[in-house]
Amino acid sequence: MPQYKIANVKEQGVDMIIVPLDCAFGRKMTSDQQAITAGLQARSRSAGLAGRVVPVWDTGGGRMGFLAPNNWHSFFRSISLRWVFANINRELYW
Repeated sequence: MPQYKIANVKEQGVDMIIVPLDCAFGRKMTSDQQAITAGLQARSRSAGLAGRVVPVWDTGGGRMGFLAPNNWHSFFRSISLRWVFANINRELYW
């Protein structure tokens, strides 16, 4: 059973479930990325976690890719994968 280490955080009053994924995620078709994100969201709800799933991945050169609502982009541009890994506090099973 796949296991994901996640950062379930609350930023500016908003619950987020940040899921670090392999860099290959960033090369997938948009429809595949959306399907994976929807699956992770469903698993998160089943596990009783509050928040919206935001997948993140290493895009190289010290940059982080993410799929987040537009109004969250400034927050995600301000953090790094190092920050995400420092805030890992849960595990999610598929």
